[in-house]
This record gives sequence, structure tokens and C-alpha cells, in this order.
Amino acid sequence: MKIAGAQIRPKWLDKAGTTQRIIETIGAAAADGVQLLVFPEAFLSGYPFWLCRTDGASFDSARQRTAYAQFLEASVETDSREITWIVEAARDHRISVHVGINERGRSAGRGTVHCSLLTIHQDHGLVGVHRKLIPTYDERLCWAYGDAHGLKVHEIAGVRVGGLCCWENWMPLARFALYSGGEDLHVSVWPGNAAVAEGIVGAIAREGRVWSLSVHGLLSMADVADDFEFKRPLEEAGYDMIFNGGTSLVAPDGSTVIEPVIATEGLIAYEIDLERVRQGRQSLDVSGHYYRPDIFKLQIDDSRFDESSLWTSQAP
Repeated sequence: MKIAGAQIRPKWLDKAGTTQRIIETIGAAAADGVQLLVFPEAFLSGYPFWLCRTDGASFDSARQRTAYAQFLEASVETDSREITWIVEAARDHRISVHVGINERGRSAGRGTVHCSLLTIHQDHGLVGVHRKLIPTYDERLCWAYGDAHGLKVHEIAGVRVGGLCCWENWMPLARFALYSGGEDLHVSVWPGNAAVAEGIVGAIAREGRVWSLSVHGLLSMADVADDFEFKRPLEEAGYDMIFNGGTSLVAPDGSTVIEPVIATEGLIAYEIDLERVRQGRQSLDVSGHYYRPDIFKLQIDDSRFDESSLWTSQAP
């Protein structure tokens, strides 16, 4: 299967503009023979980079409230027109897609955002919505905890693919849940900068005997709209480049096939061979012959929290 990471720039907090870039990139990848295309974490509609640079934990700050309101307004529901357009583009171009989004809750959860990773199958449409289990550090100021409802492996073009967001790749049991689904290709999505993924991309490849694709984005202050609450203060503080990429690929034996690609915009593609996965499993299969289910057991609650269940109507 030919896979590719989309190391491109979003139109930050512009969901219509970023959706258009996603659709254009889908077309370009399909024309290049790509069968699975992966976008970075929270690509639609932008990673909350301002929090760690503007004292995001300042309680009851008017400016932080305004910034969050802008962030919330730019988030999308999974049945939104933006997601519908992306699903239609994937189907039209016969390509499967993983894309990170800011997922807005529904009904009682309309003020809440999840960091989610969508799996879109070229034939079956939206087949998976994985909500990041634990937002990292300052991300907890804007993203809610996720659940294991979407912690699943999906078969795409004969390859079993699983994915995790950013630092939840360091969660051993989350990784094992995907290995247990027969994962062949592990996708990790990050906002940007290779340093944040240092050590774990190769470790996953070697541990799971899987192909390990790490996809990072690009972002500079020029990609941020002028009306964002903190744009001027951040520019005055000297901020320019926020994320400089770092997309990479490691083979099942732990050898690096694509070194982190820095400061280059475009598609980073490679044709993976499942034979290398099978070869690696001879000596180690952590959810198979190198697993002791008589001693260790993993129990997963894969129920999805449904905000609508908070409200029930009763006939008078």
C-alpha cells in the first residue's frame, strides 16, 4: 500500500479554508497513487498553540475566554458539512484518509471540544472517530478527555491500520489495544516539530513489528488570521515559526526509512510492504505468541459518552 503524510499548512481556525486545502490535497495524493493519506493532529481547524505561549491557565482571563470562544466556533461536529465534503472527496478519488480534527460536542456538550482522529474509508465513509484519551499538559485547558470507543484498527486496502494522537502514543495499554487488533501500520499524528515524537516512533515499530508513520504539520504566524485574540501579542513577542514539520517513517525492524522531514511542505509518500511485518513477527508478536493471556488481561470499556443521555424526556 502506498501511504503518505500531508505535511502542509492549515488556514488556522478557518474551517472552510482548511477543508478546501484537505480536499485539494486528497486529489493530489490520489493522482500520485496514494491509497492512505494522513493529516496532522487537530489539522481541522488548528492546534491550540497559543495556550503554552500566553499563560493559558490564567483564571477568568478575558483574553483567554475570547480565544477559547474563537477556537470553539472553529471546531466541527462529525456530521458537519465540512466532514461530509471530505468524505465525499475521499470516495470520489478512491483514497482513504486519517485526519485530526477539533470535534465539538453536541446538545449538552456544545461547549466542549475533543481532539479526535477520523478514519475515512474510500468505500465505507467515516468508519472511526477516536477521541484522544488524555490531552497533554496545557491541552487540558481546551480539550476534554476522550474514550475508547474509537480505539480500533480498520482494514484499508488489505492493511490493518490503527492511529493515536500525539503523546497518547506513550500510553502502553493504548498501543497494546491496537496491536491486539492485528495492526500492520501504526499512524501517529502530531501538531508539528520532530522533537515531540523523539524516541516513540521507532519504539512503536520495533515493539509492535509494525510500520510506524509519524505525521507532523507546519504552522507560522502568517497562517493565523489577524482577528485572532493573541495574534498581535505573539508577533510582538517575536513568535513566527510555530511548527516546522518532522514527518517520518520507520520500518517494522526499527530501521528508519524516512528521516524527519523538516521545513518542507508537501506529500511525504512511501510504498510499504507487509512482508516485512510478517518477517518481524517470527521473533516477536506482542499480542500473539509473545503474549501471556493466562497472566495478563486487558479490559477495554469502548462505550462512547453521549451528551444527549444527560437529558431524558418523559411524557406528561
